[in-house]
Amino acid sequence: MNAATAFILDFGGVITRTLFETHAMTERALGLSPGSLAWQGPFAPESDDLWTAMQNGEISEREYWLQRTIEVSGLLGEQWTEMAQFVMAARGADPESAVRPEAVQAIDTAKTHGARLAILSNELDLFYGPEFRSKLPILQNFDVIADATYTKILKPDARAYLDCANALGVKPRHCIFVDDQAINVKGARAVGMNTVHFDVRQPAKSFEQALTLLTEMRELAHA
Repeated sequence: MNAATAFILDFGGVITRTLFETHAMTERALGLSPGSLAWQGPFAPESDDLWTAMQNGEISEREYWLQRTIEVSGLLGEQWTEMAQFVMAARGADPESAVRPEAVQAIDTAKTHGARLAILSNELDLFYGPEFRSKLPILQNFDVIADATYTKILKPDARAYLDCANALGVKPRHCIFVDDQAINVKGARAVGMNTVHFDVRQPAKSFEQALTLLTEMRELAHA
């Protein structure tokens, strides 16, 4: 290729299945009765007022998950105050089971196409805990992992995208950014990145869209 290209992915929801999708797994891991976790986020927004409030900008994503963490810990007679406590309890024993197979395939394909790979997350270690990374071999594929847990620069701040592109050595217009939150996609588009609003209800279709953009970018580079 004549110009470097990059495949930049959000982590939770894109690379891993959402906690909404793995309620049954979580209930088993925590010893809860089936059906104890009823909130469904994007899968049933009409019945999840807290999710709707987040989508309307009334609360942040971090605030949404803190509230869910507190609720789940209450069911267990605990007093969790950090999302990482929830995730490690729910997925710590087998984190790879939450990785989307579609993500594994898409990452492999992007690497084959010569794209540089990055994760751009607002709360990777905040939500999952730093120990989580060592249990996920898929993370070794990435050239850059930009985590606002440490940078303190959250999407959709333009600096988050630009700093990630700079770390990759790729111009924003040669980046494909994939995220399941519309506000983050809008932020990437504003700095000139190509974007895909990832639909957690149709992960295969979303990754197909992203890889099609990558193919088109390669073709333009060779034209």
